[in-house]
Amino acid sequence: MGDTLSFAITHTTTYSFDQPVKYALQQLRMFPRNGHGQRVVDWKTTVTGGQKQVAFDDQFMNRTELVRLDAGAIRIEIISEGVVEVEDRNGVIGKHSGYTPLWLYTEATPMTAAGNTVRKMAGQIRADCTEMDDIARMHELATRVSEAVKYETGHTDAETTAEMALTAGHGVCQDQAHVMIAVARQLGYPARYVSGYLFMDGQVNQDASHAWCEVWTESLGWIGFDVANQICPDARYVRVAAGRDYGDAAPIQGVRHGAGGEQLQVSLQVQQ
Repeated sequence: MGDTLSFAITHTTTYSFDQPVKYALQQLRMFPRNGHGQRVVDWKTTVTGGQKQVAFDDQFMNRTELVRLDAGAIRIEIISEGVVEVEDRNGVIGKHSGYTPLWLYTEATPMTAAGNTVRKMAGQIRADCTEMDDIARMHELATRVSEAVKYETGHTDAETTAEMALTAGHGVCQDQAHVMIAVARQLGYPARYVSGYLFMDGQVNQDASHAWCEVWTESLGWIGFDVANQICPDARYVRVAAGRDYGDAAPIQGVRHGAGGEQLQVSLQVQQ
């Protein structure tokens, strides 16, 4: 195994509302995973403007917390922070575990459903990579997705599907991960979405958390692929949540009753 790195992470999310909120419930998946070369040394979530209701592990083994906003609140701040140690395992997570069966990750979701463009890329991989083993084939797929979906911000959002991003030819790490997942599933591989953090040398403050994908192979089990950076995740990557697509692994999701708009502000620091 490779080197081990230790990171201090602070992820602050603030929602401000135009009018007092009658009722709102937030679902948090912001607690990093333990195991597979990763150890949570210390972690806590602090909420201002709301109350924690319950904590549990969901069907994808994501540590999940439910937070209810205080009645009449116009602002809620959620700070998730702590220290995590990560060992470099060249992206290999290994055997499948958890509550969900492996076949579930071969099924399309609305965000990863294959249209003509996804099916075309899958056909090209089949034709061009017949002599490759699973690992080499997935590396080739990651390269092609990176070339076909250029990393550009401002063109996509949380509702953009894999087919839309591949057709448009640009997107962010979330879109690139969805495209690789969609094509891998067309080729018969179980594939899943991962949200987490990436340490970037010389850049403590970041705009958002990171996303990549993992593909299951017969030889090594689950292996991570970061299309955006064209590598398998190493000791700089902190795994937080996983699922069939972004919807299963989003850091925060919620429901709100009441009129008026809301503003979201995110602050993220990742440092050794």
